[in-house]
Amino acid sequence: MSGLKQELGLAQGIGLLSTSLLGTGVFAVPALAALVAGNNSLWAWPILIILVFPIAIVFAILGRHYPSAGGVAHFVGMAFGSRLERVTGWLFLSVIPVGLPAALQIAAGFGQAMFGWHSWQLLLAELGTLALVWYIGTRGASSSANLQTVIAGLIVALIVAIWWAGDIKPASIPFPAPGNIELTGLFAALSVMFWCFVGLEAFAHLASEFKNPERDFPRALMIGLLLAGLVYWGCTVVVLHFDAYGEQMAAAASLPKIVVQLFGVGALWIACVIGYLACFASLNIYIQSFARLVWSQAQHNPDHYLARLSSRHIPNNALNAVLGCCVVSTLVIHALEINLDALIIYANGIFIMIYLLCMLAGCKLLQGRYRLLAVVGGLLCVLLLAMVGWKSLYALIMLAGLWLFLPKRKTPENGITTSSGVSTLILAIVFMIKAVAVIILSLVLTIKSITATGPGAKTAAWHARKAQMRHQLHCQMLLHRRQ
Repeated sequence: MSGLKQELGLAQGIGLLSTSLLGTGVFAVPALAALVAGNNSLWAWPILIILVFPIAIVFAILGRHYPSAGGVAHFVGMAFGSRLERVTGWLFLSVIPVGLPAALQIAAGFGQAMFGWHSWQLLLAELGTLALVWYIGTRGASSSANLQTVIAGLIVALIVAIWWAGDIKPASIPFPAPGNIELTGLFAALSVMFWCFVGLEAFAHLASEFKNPERDFPRALMIGLLLAGLVYWGCTVVVLHFDAYGEQMAAAASLPKIVVQLFGVGALWIACVIGYLACFASLNIYIQSFARLVWSQAQHNPDHYLARLSSRHIPNNALNAVLGCCVVSTLVIHALEINLDALIIYANGIFIMIYLLCMLAGCKLLQGRYRLLAVVGGLLCVLLLAMVGWKSLYALIMLAGLWLFLPKRKTPENGITTSSGVSTLILAIVFMIKAVAVIILSLVLTIKSITATGPGAKTAAWHARKAQMRHQLHCQMLLHRRQ
């Protein structure tokens, strides 16, 4: 089929997806959602899952019918031709210089929280994390899946332990009555919480490595999505129950504070270890997905260095190339002391753009009710781009630049293709829809930001993706040590 070893089962797939969705957000986003919407955030999670379901189902059906290491790029290529496939692949890879170093910084921040690391020590921790990703990656997708299934179990166990020790009962959960839901806070929370479900596009690259992708990939995707949503909802209940959120409290320190409150300061290291593993799991699946995408894109030239597999059918050369880029980016950012906060916000638009391209491919490739779901998912992606506002222009510029300047491939690829004119027309339509939506909602969001009186929504939107674990958790540990 693809040349990659097919070794993933259903349980492993669930572990991979759930940890990729939990990742860096499980420690911070529930507190941010509570800060923005209060008890309304308890309704926001099930509503968000319902909204994400059309997108998830389209990913699942496309992965079942067209399993490939190319992921979304392959789906787009099947629908609109190899040119847009390559553009989509490179668009996904453009996240590497910004997104991965930021995730590394968050993961290394738990080392600072536990040991007080700074500067070069944090850099070594980040490089050590990349080395661990390389080692696990060279062992195959099954090794990554087994590890991340264990990590998913640890995260669930932590939340269950907090519920048990905190004596949280269903009757004590402060669900607002439907008539008392504040829509303003609810929508603000949804805009923050959506980023928890960025990860489906990375999981799609592993579809061809399932033993039975037609059966297990869709099941793993849907069950993993529901599991991650349940964990986030459970975390939100905990944060609200212990009132572990507020303007004066770091969102990333909410769960560690609760752990210390229930189990003592000696248990803080458990929260830090699980937090690091959650960040590592998200980082790992993205790097493994990037490697498979690079390998897939190199298949037009089977003799190319990046197109070769190891004796165990693992794309080690592509993995080495991706990790090399990560190392260079990490060293440059450390040397220049670049603040990634602003850059991460722009990178978020790229993920939505990839989702939108996948939905458009679904409109072309799927039939019946699944095509309708792809249309609904596409409209949702346009709305999300509008919610990002003018910062989504970064993704638009990247897409346009790649379309205009990416060299054409001489060797045509097999698959369902359309003429260059049709692909250009489709791309132009996408540009018009997104441009109009972005302009209109950017104006609305700008006016709203000027007139808003509460800083909670701004704080949540600014910190949703990166959480600033290092200083916050370290201060938390020092505070309890002094006490």
